[in-house]
Amino acid sequence: MSKRNQMPGLRLKGGIWQIEKRCKHVEGGWLRESTGEASRAEAEKYLIKRLAGIDEQVSRQSEAVFLFEEAALRYLEDIAHQPSVDSMAYHLDQLLPFIGHLALELIHDGTLKPYIDHEKGRGMAPKTINNGIIAVTAILNRAARVWRHEDGRPWLRQAPPKLSRLSTKGAQARPYPLSWKEQGGLFQALPGHLADAALYAVNTGCRELEICQLRWDWEVKIADLGLSVFVLPETITKTRTERVVVLNSIASGVIAAKRGQHPEYVFTYKGRPMLRLHNKGWRRAWKVSGLPTHKGVLKGVHNLRHTFGRRLRAAGVPLETRKSLLGHANGDITTHYSAAELAELIEACERIVDRSIAQTPTLTLVHQSGQSAVSEKCRNEKALHH
Repeated sequence: MSKRNQMPGLRLKGGIWQIEKRCKHVEGGWLRESTGEASRAEAEKYLIKRLAGIDEQVSRQSEAVFLFEEAALRYLEDIAHQPSVDSMAYHLDQLLPFIGHLALELIHDGTLKPYIDHEKGRGMAPKTINNGIIAVTAILNRAARVWRHEDGRPWLRQAPPKLSRLSTKGAQARPYPLSWKEQGGLFQALPGHLADAALYAVNTGCRELEICQLRWDWEVKIADLGLSVFVLPETITKTRTERVVVLNSIASGVIAAKRGQHPEYVFTYKGRPMLRLHNKGWRRAWKVSGLPTHKGVLKGVHNLRHTFGRRLRAAGVPLETRKSLLGHANGDITTHYSAAELAELIEACERIVDRSIAQTPTLTLVHQSGQSAVSEKCRNEKALHH
């Protein structure tokens, strides 16, 4: 091919053709990127396809038509500083191959079916698939109600009808509260940083995110009692309300050992805040300590919250007090506690430190048959620990 017939805008560098072409529709007015091709002919095909894609995007945006992939990236930017961003990014990674190329108006139950079928095929739980569908709904609602085109038109003309979710009835794994012996084996098998966080979790009932994101500036000194509590903001709790976390003597010891290790976060690993507790280290420790690994039994960190709640019950702590300690949304529960009320909560939480009080036949019964159904009494209280 003669130079006269060659497509302009390509330059050979290091054996690979690079694009250097004026393009008014990209930032800075120049399109500069690698084609990844050593062949001039293939590089020209790449450039033609790339320019066509830019033209298509400009055309769509002029008509206020946006793809789900564009909306997904915009949403991640909006929530970049929120704790939920990592979870959202995970679900979007699974969703984009199936619906990323679709216009927002084309997202509905039918177009989500291939995603659902694929996730079922790889053994994902209905709850996990539903979380992906919830992510789609959040993005579509924001596109309809918040985001606007340059001329004021919404990204999506109207919010979509409610997307269908999978039934989770009978599909959720049963909780597995730990005995003292099982706790000892598990914590011994955990890496040090995870063991510390797990010990705090089983003595406070905090959820995984509430532990990984725990900050020193959330600590509040209670002068009347000579101790401190943590007040978690609504952005970090599942109920989207503030939560007071009181510390028994064991949890206080964990916090004391963490002081001075990091200026901002309580629980860290290699100088950075922990992203999650349920990781390879947790899964390995769960397995090697002989805890159940069969299907239908919860194997994650949330079991520590169940253990905390079950030990409170075994120690005779009243239901309303247990709700307060577990941070449940309740019209009667407030973060404005008096010193006397905080002292009562701390006393209740301290009861589970004494193993002779917190260990009862109810807890033993749960573990007598690992494969059998959880007792009816345990199932009735399962919702309390979520």
